[in-house]
Amino acid sequence: MTSQPPSARVVLLTGPSGSGKSSLAARTGLPVLNLDDFYKEDGDPTLPQLADGGGADWDSPGSWDADAAVAAIETLCRTSRTTVPLYDIATSSRVGEETLDIGRAPLFIAEGVFAADIIARCADLGVLADALCLRGRPSTTFRRRLLRDLREGRKPPHYLLRRGWRLMRAERGIVARQTALGAYACGKGTAMGRIAAATAGGQVPASGQKASV
Repeated sequence: MTSQPPSARVVLLTGPSGSGKSSLAARTGLPVLNLDDFYKEDGDPTLPQLADGGGADWDSPGSWDADAAVAAIETLCRTSRTTVPLYDIATSSRVGEETLDIGRAPLFIAEGVFAADIIARCADLGVLADALCLRGRPSTTFRRRLLRDLREGRKPPHYLLRRGWRLMRAERGIVARQTALGAYACGKGTAMGRIAAATAGGQVPASGQKASV
C-alpha cells in the first residue's frame, strides 16, 4: 500500500478516558475514526488481566489491536475509505462493521485512549499531521467519565466506580506516558488551534512546542 502516496493525513487525538476527545473531534467538523472500536473482544487469549483478579485490563494498550488501527489509518490516508469494526463496550464485543469514507478531506481525526501508542508508526508511514493529548483536572475527568459511562450503560456501576477511582489516581501518569510517546499535552482551545492550523495547511508545531495560532 505504501506505493500509493497519501492524499490525506491524520491528527491522532488521545488523552485519559473522559477527557473530552470525542466531543472535541466532533467540533472540528473533520471526518473521525473512532480508535476505541479496535478493542479486542472479551475472551481473546491475548487480553491483559488486572492484578487483583478483576478480569481483563481494558486500560492497558494490550487490550487494543494497534496493528488493525494503523492499517485502517494508512488505508484512509491513501485511498480515502476503509472498513472499520463497530464495537460494543457494554458486551466487550464487535457487533458489525461499516465503511468509513473521508472523501476529499485532506485531514481527519483518529481519536482514542491508545492513539499515542501509534504515533511513531504513523510518522514512519508519512501520514501524521499532529498528535495531541487532552489534559485537564483529574477530578473533572472522573466526573465526566462516570456520568458518560453510566448514561451509556458501558459496565455495571460498581465496576465503573472502581475503575474511575483507579484512573483518577493514575491520570497524571497516563498523560506523562502519552507525552513521552510524542503527543502534545494541551487543553481543548490549544488543540482546536493546532487542528485548525493543520486543516489550513499551515505548519503544525512539533510535539512539545507551542502553537503559533
